Amino acid sequence: MQRTDRADLATVLRTGPFHLALRTAIAARGLALHRVRQHLAQRGVHVGLTSLSYWQQGRRRPERAESLRAVAALEEVLDLPEHSLTRLLGPRRATPADPAGPPVRPYRDLIVPAAAVDDLLATIAGPRDTGLHTITHIERVRIGADRRMVRRDSQHALRAHRDGIDRYLAIYQGDPGCDVTRVGVRAEENCRPGRIRRDAAHDLLVAELLLDRRLRTGDTHLLGYGFDDAPSPGPSSEYVRGFNSGAGQYVLQVTFHPAALPVRCHRFALRSPGEKPYETEELTLDGHHCVHLVGTALRPCLLGIRWDWE
Repeated sequence: MQRTDRADLATVLRTGPFHLALRTAIAARGLALHRVRQHLAQRGVHVGLTSLSYWQQGRRRPERAESLRAVAALEEVLDLPEHSLTRLLGPRRATPADPAGPPVRPYRDLIVPAAAVDDLLATIAGPRDTGLHTITHIERVRIGADRRMVRRDSQHALRAHRDGIDRYLAIYQGDPGCDVTRVGVRAEENCRPGRIRRDAAHDLLVAELLLDRRLRTGDTHLLGYGFDDAPSPGPSSEYVRGFNSGAGQYVLQVTFHPAALPVRCHRFALRSPGEKPYETEELTLDGHHCVHLVGTALRPCLLGIRWDWE
């Protein structure tokens, strides 16, 4: 494989979409589709040539359990990192037999301590599934001269997968020891603040953002909101965003004060808090003292950026 081929493949595996990553990987390996099919069959996985062709063209995508097993086997056949293709598939699409929308993990699976999250959410009555799915989320985090988090800003495009949705829950978790009673909640575009619940013992806050209209199934809505952080005892070293129902696209930018630049940064993805990341990549500061990541077709996971000061 030529150097440019490797670079192109590494990029598309990071950014997606799935069909382009699959097509690029097959081309990089120099395999015809019938040879890919033979390699899969040798591993006990049987996929038709038409399916493989449609997958790499984007005309269809793997949905069923046996198809997802084939994608995992493709990573081996094409000599790709584990989960590099499967993570690009994103949440399973809703079908007539599955009207509830994308699969949803409880928030307690993504935030520690789980019991504290449950207790806080219980104070704002509502269904486990909020009825909303992220189309695009652009988030900007600022780190101050004292190496602590200053503010978080979000532009969030959402789609309703059931009727009657009129609110969004934004969950904030501060750095250890921060005073969440001093955290400011900003409802800036197409929403207004509702109930706000705080758990000072566990650095948690839940903010209800009320939409300016009631959504029907398939409706989209754009929100602008943010948090003004309270200082923590020690410097910030990471920012993590949890997705309980996946997302179409997520962009995270972390901007550092010129007087407080980290020595290294890297992005990471993991399935649950405390687990070993299944994906990691070093990031380089740009001329504006920023690093960023782009995640596409995300399944439920945790995605973030870490940095070292020394």
